Amino acid sequence: MTFGTRLRLRLVLGVAVLGSIPAAEMAAGQVAVRGKTVYTMAGPAIRDGVVVLQDGKIAAVGPATDVSIPEGMRVLSAEVVTPGLVDAHTTVGLTGIFNQPHDQDQIERSAPIQPELRAIDAYNAHEELIRWVRSFGVTTMHTAHAPGELVSGQTMIVKTAGNTVGEAVLVETAAIAATVSPRAIKRERGKSPGTRGKLMAMIRSDLIKAQEYRQKRGAVKEDKTPDRNLRLDAFVRVLDREIPLMVTANHVQDIDATLRLAREFNIRVWLDGASESYLMMDELKAAGIPVFIHPLMVRAFGEMKNMSFETPAKLKRAGVALALQSGYESYVPKTRVLLFEAAIAAANGLSFEEALGAITRDAARILGVDDRVGSLEVGKDGDVALYDGDPFEYTSHCVGVVIEGQVVHDKPR
Repeated sequence: MTFGTRLRLRLVLGVAVLGSIPAAEMAAGQVAVRGKTVYTMAGPAIRDGVVVLQDGKIAAVGPATDVSIPEGMRVLSAEVVTPGLVDAHTTVGLTGIFNQPHDQDQIERSAPIQPELRAIDAYNAHEELIRWVRSFGVTTMHTAHAPGELVSGQTMIVKTAGNTVGEAVLVETAAIAATVSPRAIKRERGKSPGTRGKLMAMIRSDLIKAQEYRQKRGAVKEDKTPDRNLRLDAFVRVLDREIPLMVTANHVQDIDATLRLAREFNIRVWLDGASESYLMMDELKAAGIPVFIHPLMVRAFGEMKNMSFETPAKLKRAGVALALQSGYESYVPKTRVLLFEAAIAAANGLSFEEALGAITRDAARILGVDDRVGSLEVGKDGDVALYDGDPFEYTSHCVGVVIEGQVVHDKPR
């Protein structure tokens, strides 16, 4: 049986057992996690380590010889323990697992520019696809409207647990998602944008309108407030550098255009996809723009034809801030497995801990939530993933997931 066949079989079996987590596993409790190897991502790996979780936070972490486990506390054990994984970019929660119209809220096609669309209004906390990615150790997701329109909407950061979106949310609006690539260009006659020039002119025009709108709102008298404009309100937050513009761009000319836009309006940018980013590493580093690199197992055609498994390692060596993602797929199960994407990066130039950092600490740092997640440190959220072997080996299993001190998964995946 080939690697690809075994991988597909594992994915199919994974989908078949969705929804098997008993409600009792969500019960609150004090939990300790023991691992033969604990990767805290805040220092060297700990052999025979212990992580103590109390009241949803990490209360202690260190070697078993130094950290005592309170009597009566539930203890989970595993070969390898890591921080809960952080997916730098996905559409899970807006995208559903069944690939049917009723569970596909990731893209709105009625207009090319709609920054007012909020991910929080479309997110389904009970979506089965959330459980599926969680069962591989993902505890935090940066989820969003999908690439495909010039500006598709707002992004958010959530935990992969919670009965409602309000319980899951970490950051209600993390960024505005834009697409500067051929997938946002309308090839039908008369539709806009029809070319790259039109695409950039449209987004520049809206940013200029937002500048004027901001100026007018700041100049009005207190007794006369101008009409609200949700579209321009969203862009004002980008102009004020309150939130970044996350731009999906893959061709080098589109990455170059994105950097020009960032300079012109002095805005923060997260670069997404970036399959040809290895051609502009110096420019990206100088601009301080981080990269959410595309899933490495993406099909290499179209705008992805020049992708390389070695891009993460090249960006890392060049000093560009980097995180990995599961991305979005148009077919079932609608997302890739974040662990497998990191494994490919680890096999093509990144060290094990660099690859693990790209789906924990580094992703959390870029997203601005590293004060809560991404590493196992006292005071941070009690988010932990447990594995029965090397997490990047496809024969290993995720045997436990804890989110804010609550065991949400303890069946081998």
